[in-house]
Amino acid sequence: MRRILGLVSSTLLAACSQSPEPANPALWHVEGSGGQQAWLFGTIHSVKRPLAWDTAKVRGALAAADSVMVEVSNLADEKAVAATFARLAKSSGQPVLSQRISVKYRPALAALLKRGGYTDGDFALMDTWAAALTLARIGASDDDSRNGVDRAVMAQAGEKPVVELEGAERQLGLFDGLAEADQRDLLTAVVTDQQGDDDSRLAESWRKGDMTAIERETRRGMLTDPQLRAVLFTGRNRDWTSRIAAAMTQGHRPFVAVGAAHMAGPEGLPALLAANGYKVTRVE
Repeated sequence: MRRILGLVSSTLLAACSQSPEPANPALWHVEGSGGQQAWLFGTIHSVKRPLAWDTAKVRGALAAADSVMVEVSNLADEKAVAATFARLAKSSGQPVLSQRISVKYRPALAALLKRGGYTDGDFALMDTWAAALTLARIGASDDDSRNGVDRAVMAQAGEKPVVELEGAERQLGLFDGLAEADQRDLLTAVVTDQQGDDDSRLAESWRKGDMTAIERETRRGMLTDPQLRAVLFTGRNRDWTSRIAAAMTQGHRPFVAVGAAHMAGPEGLPALLAANGYKVTRVE
């Protein structure tokens, strides 16, 4: 969730001057009883340096597909995404941020605010979920969404149509629609997550295609909260499963490129499509 806004990192030039790191990301082939086909490709949204993600099998799958399905299609239009965020994030009458979190976590929040150059009152006109996502970027300052695999896949789509599974408005709207208590749980999760190395661990698991490790990550942090998990993870996966299945029923062969966490475990897209009668085979 830290990388949802796709904000620009100051390390872009340094990252682009390095050779892409090799990767062996996870890829699945989906087959229906009537010959329907799709491919599921787990991506990473933001990373320190470019990745050599386009293996021979991934290139073959992308070539065989007739469309590309992604979470948000206009990631490169950072101004548009930022404008959507700013509009949805507006609030009024909110207390200072430290009053929206348990006393237990206020010292950690104060340290995070100081690290990011913020003050306790800077978020008075911002919803709690938006403050949480803004603070989450502090811990991901070395990563760059321009190196995200989602963008790279869309860049290589060529003439194939790119279809949004969600879009920025709807994706950010999920956060905006959370009850205030759940938004405060999100803020708490962001503050406590900053004390670990979740991002580097996730990136390394993605490079190895280690879905067992990625599935463990979906059982940590904010996704341990039942309400947050239902809205931000399981509910989205079920919705996307329906959209992917509908595309195949209509005769399309989509290459589905979404965050690798959405492919993980019994609540991930491969498992959900298999439960709907499709043959799902991991090919890489």
